[in-house]
Order: sequence, then C-alpha cells, then structure tokens
Amino acid sequence: MIRDLVIIKDGVPLLSKNLSNYEKSVFAEENDLIMLSGFFSALNSFGSQFKNLGSISELKLSNSNLKLSFLNDMNIQNMVYLATYDENSDSVDVKRFLNNVSHDFTTRFGADQIKKWAGRREIFESFEEIVDELLEEDGEDHKNYINNNYIQNLDSEQEVPQKYPNYYGYIPRFKISTKINPENYLTGDSAHHVFNKIDGIKSISQIAEELDMEKERVYAICKNLIKFGFISLS
Repeated sequence: MIRDLVIIKDGVPLLSKNLSNYEKSVFAEENDLIMLSGFFSALNSFGSQFKNLGSISELKLSNSNLKLSFLNDMNIQNMVYLATYDENSDSVDVKRFLNNVSHDFTTRFGADQIKKWAGRREIFESFEEIVDELLEEDGEDHKNYINNNYIQNLDSEQEVPQKYPNYYGYIPRFKISTKINPENYLTGDSAHHVFNKIDGIKSISQIAEELDMEKERVYAICKNLIKFGFISLS
C-alpha cells in the first residue's frame, strides 16, 4: 500500500500526509520532514540537470521494504510529488495516484498561488480530504482491473468466441502539447514503445502490428495513459 504522500516545492514541504493507519510515517517528525524534503528534492533535481540521466523516478530504501516514487510537475518548476509504498503496491498504480494528486492539487489551488507560496502550509490542509478520496478511487480502479482480468481469463479458458473489439480501431491522440519523457511516468519497455508510436494517426491495431504486440496489451497501456491525462481515444 501507499504509506506517505509529500508535496514539495523548492525543497520545502507544502503538504505531508500519512496514508497508513498502522505504520509510523518516516516523515512524522517535523525536522525529519523538512530535511528529507530538501534532500529528495535536491537529489531529484540533480539527476534532471544531466540530459543523459533524466530525473529520478523511483528509489529503494535498504533498511525497510519501502520504495519511493517521484513525479515532477510539468508546469511548476521545482515541484515534486513523492510517495512511499511497500511491495504490495504496483509502481504503475503509484505513478497514476501521484499524477491524479498533481492534477487535483494544481486545479484546486492554481499554479500562480502555488508559485507565490509564502510558507504557510495550513492553506493546503484542506487537500488532505481529496487525497483520501483519490486513494479510495485508486483502490477501486485496481480492484476492477483485477476483476476484469479474472473474467477475461475465465472467458479465454472456456474458449468462447468473441467479436472483433471496437477499440482496435480507436486512434490515441495526445491531449498535452508539452513533450514529456515517458520514462518518468511509465514502467516497462512495452509502455515506452507504445507511447512513442502515438501520432494521432495510427490506430491501436496499427500500433500493435508495428510493435508485434497484442492489441489488448496496447489498449491496456493506452487506458493507463488516459488515466494519466496524456491521451484520449477517438
């Protein structure tokens, strides 16, 4: 599960929330929160200064079973969303959760207000309720994904003939104009290859054929990109 969420601007925490009712947060102490926020922010920005390295996406803590996932805000400089999570969470789910947090946070408070932030963290406390809602929605999405896969597996074992799915002909199109690095948001070479094939012209079927990949797999990756807010299907 996801244990902690920290939103950092210029190395200073704007919001910190423990999402586990059973584990003490690694950011529980105020001094630790401030020092760790500055450290992780600096570490993340250090990698992004080197074009060949790129920004840090994930880290593993050696003294615990926790991992850290980073998401850089594409519109606000030096803005980082950080989550800690255990081995029971999928890194793709954590990235999707952080992307949803980023979207709702900037929508609620506005980029201009965030950029002009003067250090009063209490103005962001109301966002904690939204974090709980996003976490609950993310859990439901994951549950539905597992259930759908289970049903699909049952169907395939019974060898029930299926019609040609309509989504094979869908064309993925980017909703964002900013060129992003898919490695900062997606895990796995397959997801990166699909992302780079999207041009607003090729259909899911055509992308699958060019990559010699199952059409269902391409469609699943596109659904994740939709949840990130990167693309739409038409």
